[in-house]
This record gives sequence, structure tokens and C-alpha cells, in this order.
Amino acid sequence: MTRHTVVAVAYEGVHPFELSVPSEVFGLDRSDLGVEWYRFLVASVDPTPVRTNAGFWIDTPHGLEALRDADTIVVPGWDVERTPPAALVTAVRAAHDRGARVVSVCSGAFVLAEAGLLDGRAATTHWMFSERFAKRYPQVRVDPGVLYVDAGSVMTSAGTAAGIDLCLHLVRLDHGAEIANAVARRMVVPPHRDGGQAQYVAEPMPARSESDLFADTLAWLGENLDEEVSVADLARMSAMSPRTFARRFRSVTGTTPYRWVVRQRVLLAQRLLESTDDPVELVAQRAGFGSAAALRQHFQRELRCSPTSYRRTFRLSPIAS
Repeated sequence: MTRHTVVAVAYEGVHPFELSVPSEVFGLDRSDLGVEWYRFLVASVDPTPVRTNAGFWIDTPHGLEALRDADTIVVPGWDVERTPPAALVTAVRAAHDRGARVVSVCSGAFVLAEAGLLDGRAATTHWMFSERFAKRYPQVRVDPGVLYVDAGSVMTSAGTAAGIDLCLHLVRLDHGAEIANAVARRMVVPPHRDGGQAQYVAEPMPARSESDLFADTLAWLGENLDEEVSVADLARMSAMSPRTFARRFRSVTGTTPYRWVVRQRVLLAQRLLESTDDPVELVAQRAGFGSAAALRQHFQRELRCSPTSYRRTFRLSPIAS
């Protein structure tokens, strides 16, 4: 079986962090997790070595010809003042046309849009560039509030660190939640962040202190997903009014308590389906959905598949941390 090849694009003035994200996620050999890991290459648009925007140089033996055999292509942040070169645009479009998955980090979405891959699709980019992006590419449905957009064969992420979220999402699609969680633990990052860019634009994540009842409530909620509680109950635990609690919850997570709990329950159900032989009805109860019907409904909405088909695809032996 041929390994899945991921090619990240480098060029003069590339953002080193955004290039290092796919390098970290896909480039390190993680075959000890029990799956066939990716084949990772860096392909340069310009003659190498190329200078990064941080002042140091990157060398690679691969040029744009590497995109011809890529299964996934990752385009890091692009200088929005520059028009992407025709050679890059043509290579990305050709790769997508033959079936490759094309992914952008931050302003790399400008390259995908220039190639016409985002026409009529939802997409995102860094919130600082979203207005300019929407004006330049009016045929794209820009959502500046999310961390990433999965539009099937084309995916876009918001600024810088959101590239980590999207790359872990790709691992989750390819190998399941348990493997993605294992990679996240090794990187010491959350396996999934709820909410979107709004939480970073408007207000930073507050630090947790021992006296922060809200943080204690949030931690309790994450550990007791099978409990049925209302916003009023959670507000009471946090010594807040329901309205203040809801406002604080959105500022911290970027979403509502209901959406956050549903997403956490889906993630727990994914892990249980992968790592246990529990029947779907028991998985639904342990994950807090109450019934197999409710679990199927939320799985279909979140993952576009049934719990049974998910288990058939991603059933694994327990994975070492």
C-alpha cells in the first residue's frame, strides 16, 4: 500500500511557523502509533534555498513537480500584497483536479482562491485579512469567525495556530480520533478547540485561578458529560446569573454551552467506538446522548457518518500515549 503523501509548499518569504505546523504533524515518524504514517515533503516554488520572513533560509530538493504525486497539499500563509505566481496556481489547480486534497493555513487561502478552488465554497482566513479576502474574491463565502472550514477536498484554516487544529482534523479524518488525540498529546495541544477566531479577536482566554468557580465548573462539565444539567445549574455552580454565565462561556470557548457539550460528547463517543466493544446503545449512554438514536443524529450532523460505519473504519487496539 502506498503511503499517503503530504506536500507542504515553501517559497521566498514563507512564514516558518506555518510551514512547521504540517512538518510537525505529518513529517515526524509516528508509525509507533500503529498506523502507516504519512510521507512528507517540502516543495519550493522558487529556486532554493529560500529565505523565510524571519530571516533564515530553507533548502529542499523538491520543486513544484512534487505536487503531481501529492495526496494532500498544504499551502502556508501567503504575502497578501503579492499575486501568487502562475506556476504555483496551475500546479495547485492541477493537483486538485486529479483528486488531491488541498489545504491552506492562514493567508494561504489567497492561493487557493486564486486557483479558483474556493469559488462557491465556504472558506476562512486570518481575521485581519478576511475583509480584503472577501473583496478580492467575492465568489467565495468567507466565514471569518471559525478556526477552519472543511469543504471536502478543499480546506482552509484561520491564523497561524489554527493550522494545528486543521492538521489534527486531517489526521482525525485519516486515522480516527484516538490517533489524532495521541498526536495532540505529544504536541501538548488540545485535540479539538471549540469556537472560532472571535474568542481571540475580542478577548483572550482568562487564566484559571484556584478561586475561579467558572473554570472549576467548566472542568467539571468536561468530566461529567453524561450528566444532564441546565445553564441555570452551571451558573449556580459558578456563582453567576445565567445571563452572565452564558456570556462568560461564549467569551472563553467561542460557542454556547449546548454546542460545546455536544461536541465534547461526540469526541468521547468517537474514542469509545474506537477503543471499546461496547454496543452503540451503551456508547450513547456513556457519552451522554441517552439513546442510540440521539447519538446517530449528532454523528450524522458532526461527522456525516453513522456510529457503526465510524467504528468499522476506525476500530483500533488501545493506543499508547
